[in-house]
Amino acid sequence: MIFLPRVKFRKMCRLSDPSGFTLVEILVALTILTVGFLGVEGLGLSIIRGNLFSDRLTIATTLAQDKLEDMRKSGFSGTPATTTTTTEPYNSIATYPFYKRVTFIDVANPSAGMKMVTVTVFWNSDGSSVALRTYLAE
Repeated sequence: MIFLPRVKFRKMCRLSDPSGFTLVEILVALTILTVGFLGVEGLGLSIIRGNLFSDRLTIATTLAQDKLEDMRKSGFSGTPATTTTTTEPYNSIATYPFYKRVTFIDVANPSAGMKMVTVTVFWNSDGSSVALRTYLAE
């Protein structure tokens, strides 16, 4: 009599076996993750754009403030006696070629013996601007 060794046969895994994930479940999970990552990427781009705008706004405000301080240093008698507008075009402000500065001096506004000085700084091809104003008195 010949004895054959006993061989245990494993049961074939079924698709409904609770010990693993199906292909459909994995695809659904990957789709949800992809949508989530795209949302995070969009948020990141919005933050970068906001930071860039904030940086440009800060530079423009500083340029306007610097010009106003120069006007205050000159005093009432050091500024023009008539209403004038002075424009520093793009590429004329040292180290800030993407900005344009316009200085408007209005004499006798709001009353005699006073000058209103308004400095407006433009960037983004005049698409964005910031304006600061001060008054000089005799």
